[in-house]
Amino acid sequence: MYDERGALYVPPGHGRIRFSRQETYHILIAVAALTFAFYMALTYGQSLTVDESVYYLAASAIAVVTGFLLHELAHKFLAQRYGAWAEFRVYPLGLVFAVFFALLAGWVFAAPGAVYIQGRITKEQNGKISLAGPGLNLAFGAACVALLFVLPLMIILIIGWINLFLAVFNLIPFGPLDGAKVARWNIGIYVLVMGAAIASLLFTWYYVF
Repeated sequence: MYDERGALYVPPGHGRIRFSRQETYHILIAVAALTFAFYMALTYGQSLTVDESVYYLAASAIAVVTGFLLHELAHKFLAQRYGAWAEFRVYPLGLVFAVFFALLAGWVFAAPGAVYIQGRITKEQNGKISLAGPGLNLAFGAACVALLFVLPLMIILIIGWINLFLAVFNLIPFGPLDGAKVARWNIGIYVLVMGAAIASLLFTWYYVF
């Protein structure tokens, strides 16, 4: 887009990271609901002491912040750096299902929401924006795997497992998931990142069992 002098026009706020009040409200709701859902799933069928409850609640909160919140913010921040409008919105029914399954079955099936993006985004930029979320999950998960060799703590294992699972799940090349957009942009990068995510997830599975 160019102005009347032929110079490239940069709209006010282009490339800045911004949050609206509505988006902040939606983020807080999603984080609170998912933290509760993961806590109920991790403690399903157990009789816990107060200290154990606090431990699992803290693990759930950290896992949600690193695995879900930072994943979505990675999409948002990169999209905004490219000059697009990007804000997170919750899926109310997705949050209800997350809590429902955690309470009744002890596992989390969640589609809590997504970052909506509007603007002129190229195929490469869209691929990089899509990769940012699961890429951050992979980084956190791999860091937890490495840390387990030094500090073999359950909380580290929980955080690492959830991050790696989310990385693999979101990289599935299907429908609206991140993997489909990454694969369309660069299949080589997709195979490399997906392979690393699967290998890391299998390692944590082997570590547990």
